[in-house]
Amino acid sequence: MTEYLDGALMPTGAADPVEPLRRATQYTGEPGCIADARAFAEVFLEQLRSEWCALIDARSRGDLLLLVSELVTNADRHSHGPYVLDLEGSKDEVAVTVYDSSVAVPRLFVRDPGRIGGHGLEIVHALATEVIVERVPVGKWIKAVFRLRP
Repeated sequence: MTEYLDGALMPTGAADPVEPLRRATQYTGEPGCIADARAFAEVFLEQLRSEWCALIDARSRGDLLLLVSELVTNADRHSHGPYVLDLEGSKDEVAVTVYDSSVAVPRLFVRDPGRIGGHGLEIVHALATEVIVERVPVGKWIKAVFRLRP
């Protein structure tokens, strides 16, 4: 027997998939990469909804796409080279990780609504439940964990 949950077909009594859904892609920094990253994240969310029966409301969708935009924009502006967007999710949360070639760790400025620019990491911290930055031999990665709201 099957049930339909928010448009997704789910066998009755089936457990959640064992492994989280994970997708990654690389960008060169050419014009349009940020929009492409948002589109990639939208496809990921649809797959998460259909395969994991994740309940993704409009606000969660919009906030997660903003989070992806901010992280990818920072990599695009500061790494001067290719960067990787990695998405990993379950029915409860999505981890957005961006790997880039810059060793410079992003700076979280003191909140100042009058400041022009420099709000990207502030937005990431406001949206994510956890933000981790780590240097690696070829640059750094930034991971932001986003909790989905039912």
